[in-house]
Amino acid sequence: MVELLPLSDIEPQAVEALLDAAFGTDRFGRTAYRLREGVDAVPALSFALVGDGALIGTIQCWPVAHRGADGTATSLVMVGPVAVHPDAQRGGHGRMLMAYMLEAAETRADGALMMIGDPEYYGRFFGFTADATAAWDLPGPYEKHRLLARAVNGHSLPTGAGMIGPR
Repeated sequence: MVELLPLSDIEPQAVEALLDAAFGTDRFGRTAYRLREGVDAVPALSFALVGDGALIGTIQCWPVAHRGADGTATSLVMVGPVAVHPDAQRGGHGRMLMAYMLEAAETRADGALMMIGDPEYYGRFFGFTADATAAWDLPGPYEKHRLLARAVNGHSLPTGAGMIGPR
C-alpha cells in the first residue's frame, strides 16, 4: 500500500538521498537547479509517495517567473524534479505523483505550469507542450524542445520572448 503525503512531512535528508539515487550526485549543475536556487518548493504542490515506511518518490514544484523584454513578469510554477527510487521505477509511481500534483494545481497553482522534460511522455500523459515556449529562454543549457508548459487553474501561458528565472 502506498500513501501520498505532503513533501513537508518527509525528512529533507531522505528527499536528498532519493534525488541522489534517481539523478546522481552531480545533478546540481543542471539548468533546472539554477531556476530553483534560493527559493523554497511550493508546499501545496510538492508531494511524497511512501510505501511500507520507505520513500518511493517525490514531486516538487517551484515558484518561477517569465520576464518579458518589456519588463512584464508572469508567475509560473516549475514542475520537477519528479523522482522515483531506481528500485521502484516503471511501476507507475511517477505518473501517480504527476496526476496528484496536477489535480492539486487545478485549484492551488498561482501560475501556469512549466518544466524541462520529455515532450513525448509529458505531452501524451499530462498535456504539456512546447507550443508557447519557443521564445522563452533559461539561464543555462537546455534543449528547446524539452521546455514544456501547460495552462492550469485559469492561468494562461506567456507567449512572447522572455527569460525564466526564480520568483
